[in-house]
Formats: sequence, structure tokens, C-alpha cells
Amino acid sequence: MRRRGTATALGAATVLNAVANWKGSAFGVDLKTSAEVVLDDSLQVKGDVPGIDDHLIVRSVELVLQRFCVVAGGVVRTKSDIPLARGLKSSSAAANAAVLATLDALGEELDPLEATRIGVAAARDVGVTITGAFDDAAASMLGGVVVTDNKEMALLKREELESMVLLLVPEEKIFSKDTDVRRSRLVASIADLIFDLAIAGDYGRAMTLNGLVYCSALRLTSDPIFAALDSGARGASLSGTGPAYAALVDDENIDEVESAWLDLGGRVIKTKVNNKGSSFAGRLRS
Repeated sequence: MRRRGTATALGAATVLNAVANWKGSAFGVDLKTSAEVVLDDSLQVKGDVPGIDDHLIVRSVELVLQRFCVVAGGVVRTKSDIPLARGLKSSSAAANAAVLATLDALGEELDPLEATRIGVAAARDVGVTITGAFDDAAASMLGGVVVTDNKEMALLKREELESMVLLLVPEEKIFSKDTDVRRSRLVASIADLIFDLAIAGDYGRAMTLNGLVYCSALRLTSDPIFAALDSGARGASLSGTGPAYAALVDDENIDEVESAWLDLGGRVIKTKVNNKGSSFAGRLRS
């Protein structure tokens, strides 16, 4: 047996970090991870991504094979333009891309949320997530902006959002496993208020409040948030547990926000909300 599948999944940015109260919100952005899966009779799945931990993508492929009772092995490869370990959902994108590429190789279909939950299960199995990151994974898979209950792995809301996005990406990396969960959960009552804003569709204020709260909890600077707001951003936040920041920006303020962030150091990426979601050569069941 030799079957090949390919797929692409989105990066995402945070509206509400789910660490405090298990409720999360995120939106897909136009940065992508692509995956190729080649299945064979070897009975062992291997990763082929030099210099990067491949446990997550390997486990994602294994779980899809188990879902369809397929006894096989193979190789999974990914490449990405999403900065790693910066809070821009590179892990969720890698898991989603690997899941979708395996479906493509098998010629199978799944409901998009079931496919998302497989990637979340893989992330939990290999220990790269605190809450399961269902909000991040759903934003990556579906595109647009989502609001989720990560404990129940339930999608509470999803809608399209038209906006340019700026991302400030520092040189340092922060891995989710190193997050101060205890301090983050002390702000659960404030996270409940942010959740209400997200459900109401007030994403700019939700992400700004989220950023200020989590920067304080995680002892990270809030200077990029104030710089973005002062330059006209509609909302700005720490993305995930950082160290990257994201801002929703109207076209006429892009240059001013970008200039303010460049003064802070790091790389600024100009992108937009992606409302189309992840894709592969086949299709997901709607």
C-alpha cells in the first residue's frame, strides 16, 4: 500500500486565553502549515521534519488511522510559515494539517469538529497543551473567529470577521508547558467577563482586556498593547501565552501600528483574518 495525502491548516491568534476558566476564543489568520502524509505497510508512523519535535504530528496520524481501523505506517512531513512557540497556534495548525493530510491519503471524510478533536487529543497525548487548546484548533480548522468551551470541547460560536491583523513576534520562544497555570487561574473571574464580551462579538475589547490580564499574570510586558491602541488598533492582546502579540487594525491605521511595534523590536507580520479555514484535496463533511 502506498497512499499520499496533503493538507493545509491555519495559524490563529487569541481573543481569550482558556487557561483561566476553560473558555477560549481565537481567530484564524492567513499564516499556514502544510502537511504531507505518505502511508505504507511499514506499521510505524515516522516524522520527517528535521530540527523539530515530531511527536505531535506522528500522534495525529496514528489517531486518524485508529479512527478508521487502518493498520498502516508511513511518513508525515510538515512545513510552516507560522513562527514556532510564540503563541500563534503552530501546534494546533500542525496537528490539524497532519489529521487532514491523513484523511486525504485514506480518501475518508470527517465532520470538521471531529477532525479538530482528533488533533486536540493528539496534543493532549504528547503534552503540548494545558487546556486541550480546542479554541485554537477550532480557529485553525474553521477559520473566522470562534468561542469555545475547552473542557467540553464544544463550539459555542463561530462567525466571519473581516480585519487586517498585525503580529509582533519577539525573538524569544515560550512553550505552553512552561506557563504559570496557578497565577493564570487566579484571574478566572475576569476571564468570565472577557468571555461575555467575546460571546457578544466585542472582540476588540475582549482581546485587549485579555492581553492586559494575562500579561500581568504571566509577568510579560503590556507595552505592545498600549503602543497598538495608541496608534489606532481596535484591539490588541498577548496571543496565547506569548511572547507574540496580535492586533486587529483598520486599513488606515496599519502603517502607524506597524511603525510603533517596530520601535519595540522583534518582527512585525502583516496578515489578515482568514475566514476560509483549513483545507485538503478531498473535503470535510459539513
